[in-house]
Amino acid sequence: MKKIYKILISLLLLTLIIEFSLRIFLGFCDAPLYIADENYEYIAAPNQTGTRFGNNYHFNSFSQRSNEPNPNKTKILGLGDSVLFGGVQSDQDSIATSIFNQTLTNYQMLNISSGSWGPDNCSAYLAEYGSFNAKAMFLVVSSHDAYDVMDFQPVVGNHTSYPEKQYKLAWWELLNRYVSPRLKHIFSKKTKLDPDEVAAQGIQKKGLKFNPGFNELKKLSDSLNIPLTVYLHAEKTELNNGNYNTQGNEIIEWATKNNVSLIKELDYNFNDLDYRDVIHLNDSGQRKLAKIMIDFFEDKLSKK
Repeated sequence: MKKIYKILISLLLLTLIIEFSLRIFLGFCDAPLYIADENYEYIAAPNQTGTRFGNNYHFNSFSQRSNEPNPNKTKILGLGDSVLFGGVQSDQDSIATSIFNQTLTNYQMLNISSGSWGPDNCSAYLAEYGSFNAKAMFLVVSSHDAYDVMDFQPVVGNHTSYPEKQYKLAWWELLNRYVSPRLKHIFSKKTKLDPDEVAAQGIQKKGLKFNPGFNELKKLSDSLNIPLTVYLHAEKTELNNGNYNTQGNEIIEWATKNNVSLIKELDYNFNDLDYRDVIHLNDSGQRKLAKIMIDFFEDKLSKK
């Protein structure tokens, strides 16, 4: 009987050690939460601050991965998907928009982005919240955004990348959110990927029409009389091939046709070491993106 008690006590202690270790060292039960939206599908819940996998994250009252809009600074709308968003794999201070704000201290680039957002998500967000009296728009897109049109498939609370509430137990989050989906993916070909996973695997979007958000953002920039700049991020296959795919070329053609300023990432010195998967930038990639942003806007300022 004593042996059974010792085993039970040991199992309890092991469970508690795992629980607190996952919470303290990896930030389990402290994931960024999301809310669904009828206009732009989903977004990070507002007013969140936490630490996940050793990286800090913060979302202001407008669900932007930024500090509150500062009325004393010239604001720039940073628009995009998970490339600009950074995710919990990047610390708040390591994402490109934070580096930009730390460098150009009179300016504030608001990070208005979310995983797998397209230009139409961004334009719908601005239609709801306005322009924040910004003086420029900087849109980060990838080739697949040409046809990544909103479909309002429910992802919040249905896919592990978009939780709507915290797990109560860290060990259950480990099993349910990370171990179980990977086992299902290994043993079943029917596992449905969430939007971020689709992007991370380099799967091209197959929408029936060119993303209307491009034209919507152009109309908005014209109506506000502020410049729109499109930054075309390169997926790793494009980086290795040295050119954009057909969807990326359609974005280039759109920018040329509409006289929109275009920055092509392939014109800069990115390499495989700047990526953490086939599409997302790691810390070194975020620093390079930030430098391109800084140099671009410093050049614009010097010509005023």
